[in-house]
Amino acid sequence: MSEHFTEILRAASEPAWSDAVRHRFVNELFAGAVPDAVMARYLIQDHRFLDSFLTLLGATLASADTFEARVRFGRFIGMVSGEENTFFLRAFEALGVTEDRRTADPDTQPTAGFKAIMREAAETRSYAAALSVLVVAEWLYLDWASRAPQPLPVNFVHAEWITLHDNPGFRGFVDFLRGVGPHRPRARGSVPRLFPAGRRPRTLFFEAAYPDRT
Repeated sequence: MSEHFTEILRAASEPAWSDAVRHRFVNELFAGAVPDAVMARYLIQDHRFLDSFLTLLGATLASADTFEARVRFGRFIGMVSGEENTFFLRAFEALGVTEDRRTADPDTQPTAGFKAIMREAAETRSYAAALSVLVVAEWLYLDWASRAPQPLPVNFVHAEWITLHDNPGFRGFVDFLRGVGPHRPRARGSVPRLFPAGRRPRTLFFEAAYPDRT
């Protein structure tokens, strides 16, 4: 999966990619203006598919074709299950989101769709398919987060959600994703279908956080 190949896939995902990067939620996040109720709904749903994301990462690690790649994925799995998950727990406490609510709130349609995409990619046991969905999930996070103006919002829930997705380590991981993977055309068979599929659910995921858009 070369950078040239991922650029082709990104171009194929427009205009949904740009719609997500410029979404109302992103703009309000940068301004520290996301209402607590909206942020709570958003984070509940984002945390909801963390299990599917770790499943996808595990499948990617298992199907990676070099030791160096497996080490890189292992480190990222540690970050997601450690630092990122801890952020969610701190944010839920700050927003007054109880464990009962986190369990009771149903998956929104975009959450269910994105979870299904990640698990489908994991079940293919295809390194290329798994990488394609990881690029979807991570490159878009980096793209919107890297546009944040300075200074960042005062509220740590807003600021840390941005910095989790715009820091040297995360940038390096996205660059790694874009530059690794199988280059045989046959190995890419399911990638063009899975990659664009992840774009629209992400835009809808932002929209679902707002009561007036669901």
